[in-house]
Amino acid sequence: MEKIVYDNHFNGNEWFVIGVIVLGFAVAWLLPRRYSPAQTIFNLLIGITFGHIIDHSIGLPPFDFYDVGDQSTYQLFDFFTYLMYSPFGYLFIYGYERLRMFELMTVVYILFWAAVSVGFEWLASKAGVFHYKHGYYTGYSFPIYLFLISIQLILYRMAFARSRWQRNRREEVKKTY
Repeated sequence: MEKIVYDNHFNGNEWFVIGVIVLGFAVAWLLPRRYSPAQTIFNLLIGITFGHIIDHSIGLPPFDFYDVGDQSTYQLFDFFTYLMYSPFGYLFIYGYERLRMFELMTVVYILFWAAVSVGFEWLASKAGVFHYKHGYYTGYSFPIYLFLISIQLILYRMAFARSRWQRNRREEVKKTY
């Protein structure tokens, strides 16, 4: 595999990553606390985990659809790009819980967040964070985001929300009698 160098200076793409990390974590920090430490860690780490898995699934050979950062090989700063995904996972679940999504609205909410994710990825590609290859373009990421966001919600509900929602439902039933 031939090494491709897109850039060799600390410039716009690195500042974009730093800005997204700072802004994302600031928003998550400023929101009212709704979660236990375990829930908070889960919501923050799942974005990093999914970003890492996908980058190593379709961003490396045999697919090699895109490169991250200044070169086609991984550099130290490329690992910071995974931190960009962390606040998105947190904010997705925060909004889901805050808006108390159910059934059809959950589907609409997932579609909304997949579209937001594609828009964010498009901005990141314009900033030079992602460099697409082999005909790949941002629109191909939409079904990937749909899948990952759905899996995140399923895992979150399996790990945390089931007992919480059942407890809230029992309290509602008690109030009616």
